[in-house]
Amino acid sequence: MRLDKFIATHSEASRSLAKAAILSGRAKVNGVVVKDQGLKVKSEDEIVVNGQLITESGEVYIALYKPEDVLSSTGDDEEDDTVIDLVDGFTHKELHIAGRLDKDATGLVLLTSDGKWSHRVTSPKFACEKIYHVVLIDPIDEEIVDIFAEGLYLRGEEKRTLPAKLELLGEREGRLTITEGKYHQVKRMFGAVGNKVLELKRENIGMVNLRDLEPGEFYELDDAEIQSFLK
Repeated sequence: MRLDKFIATHSEASRSLAKAAILSGRAKVNGVVVKDQGLKVKSEDEIVVNGQLITESGEVYIALYKPEDVLSSTGDDEEDDTVIDLVDGFTHKELHIAGRLDKDATGLVLLTSDGKWSHRVTSPKFACEKIYHVVLIDPIDEEIVDIFAEGLYLRGEEKRTLPAKLELLGEREGRLTITEGKYHQVKRMFGAVGNKVLELKRENIGMVNLRDLEPGEFYELDDAEIQSFLK
């Protein structure tokens, strides 16, 4: 990991403060002053900033309410805001995303430093339920409930989607529960039956939900929420 990112990841310092400390000669790696922000460091290296030893923290599990027009990306060079930008300054290991959302979609995104846990969340093998609130451009035909329950073919796919539950909430509004995570799956499912999604918000992943978060806010999962994906 880059030195500046390691410091920001494992301390209270923001990325900008970490860079400033390095450039001003206040960072040491294995006893040597380093001014190269991009120096690659490992967890076993001794990294000291302002005389304080920086060590890796424990695993982190975050639930974030992703706003519209924010990317589900961990890249450092993105021009648009990313979900990682929304948790800047939070003390954590290098985070990745367990369940991405399209740029124009909103709702629950999980961020974690635990790769094995992330696999349990995202792998179709474990059939983790994901619940979406959708608003469509056209009225929803009631027969679509049965079509989704049986599974349907999406363009470019050789197998039907797994059974999904569609609850009708209004003429053009519904709540869809799926256990897969195919590319643009919700939009493609409605597209396959001749409709188009106008608004898409993910409300739940497994037993984790948005609680009372506002867009852009996040919270750390409690032990029960973390363990629920490991059962």
